[in-house]
Amino acid sequence: MSTRRIVAVSAGMSTPSSTRLLTDRLTQATEKALSERGEQVQTRVVELRELAHDVMNAMTTRVPTGELGGVLEDLGAADGLIAVTPVFNASYSGLFKSFFDIVEPEDLDGMPLIAGATGGTPRHSLVLEHALRPMFSYTRSVVVPTGVYAASEDWGSGESGGRELGERIDRAARQLAMLATERAPRGADPFEEPTPFADLMSGLGR
Repeated sequence: MSTRRIVAVSAGMSTPSSTRLLTDRLTQATEKALSERGEQVQTRVVELRELAHDVMNAMTTRVPTGELGGVLEDLGAADGLIAVTPVFNASYSGLFKSFFDIVEPEDLDGMPLIAGATGGTPRHSLVLEHALRPMFSYTRSVVVPTGVYAASEDWGSGESGGRELGERIDRAARQLAMLATERAPRGADPFEEPTPFADLMSGLGR
């Protein structure tokens, strides 16, 4: 049984925040989906607000300080990413964008990813398509088909809002789990279990 590493990035600006709540639910659903596929899971949830000063320093010096270096290292070794931002001025937050501006491009190349966002009104749900998906397409990440946007009303206990959000979360998590398990774990040695030479030569003399 292999271990899949998932990094979840929350750009919420308050404590508690709906952005962190959505991040946690996506993380839990992804852990469940990977476990159902027979995978062990190792996750790290990153609160960007706690790294804000280090992110700004890295923007100007290109040198990660504090805990930021460890976060970037874990992201580079991850098999999947969950990225959730609050909506500011109809787009992602500045802190969210700044963080991904300092991530090495090759670390996101081919990375399976869930894009998530939170806002006060359903009218901002298109931020997933006009802001987040293009940004991660530029980094050559593999964004799952189901984006997850949560408006304030989605957190209610009503019959439709909470159920529909839960369905989107579970669907996105299953898609991320499928993509993450279809590729070799990050850091895996491709020659660890080579095909035996006898098998490679079998049939050549027929």
